[in-house]
Amino acid sequence: MKVAEARNLKKTYHFGDTEVHALKSVSLEIEEREFVAVWGPSGSGKSTLCNLLGLLDSPTSGDVLVAGQAGVGLDDGARSTLRNRSIGFVFQSFNLVPVLTALENVMLPLQIRGVHRAEAAIRAEKLLAEVELPDRMHHRPQKMSGGQQQRVAIARALVTDPVLVIADEPTANLDTRNANLIIDLMRRINEERGAAFLFSTHDDRLLDRVDRRIQLRDGEIAEDLRVA
Repeated sequence: MKVAEARNLKKTYHFGDTEVHALKSVSLEIEEREFVAVWGPSGSGKSTLCNLLGLLDSPTSGDVLVAGQAGVGLDDGARSTLRNRSIGFVFQSFNLVPVLTALENVMLPLQIRGVHRAEAAIRAEKLLAEVELPDRMHHRPQKMSGGQQQRVAIARALVTDPVLVIADEPTANLDTRNANLIIDLMRRINEERGAAFLFSTHDDRLLDRVDRRIQLRDGEIAEDLRVA
């Protein structure tokens, strides 16, 4: 089953009289349970592609389907509902709410959905145990290391049981040891929970950990290689 599909995606940014073509007619499909890296140098279009597939931004032209539903053209409320129901996000800067504890950060997507606080807390506690942070659930982000914060972000991404987790440069702010731990964790969760993972990286050392490598160059797919 396809959990996400890009159809002839183009994204052009305008800076005064200058046009920057971030993506040029990119088409791809992400299947359930896949573990996929989008890689390439800075400026190749990785983050733009992640934002478009995650319905965080709209393309100049083309369409995005998530869990079989077209996302382009939806109003803000419908697009937000589709994101909350089907997609989890992990960002390189973690994007945790600083005034909330780890537990409260993980609960947040469920509470936005309208889940009762007690049920949200139970589900969030379970996820924090899965990412091996049961003793940090009442800590705020500033009291945790970068690797711990990223694990909280992964738990938050998973708490709504998404079909797809999109991680934009999830290891960029981590040292090599913690970067490998985060990739191992995402891989384990991918295998155990069945959610597809799509993560962007400029670090080709991580590419031997994935099933599929999509190389972007100048806004176009240069190679799409299935390695497992």
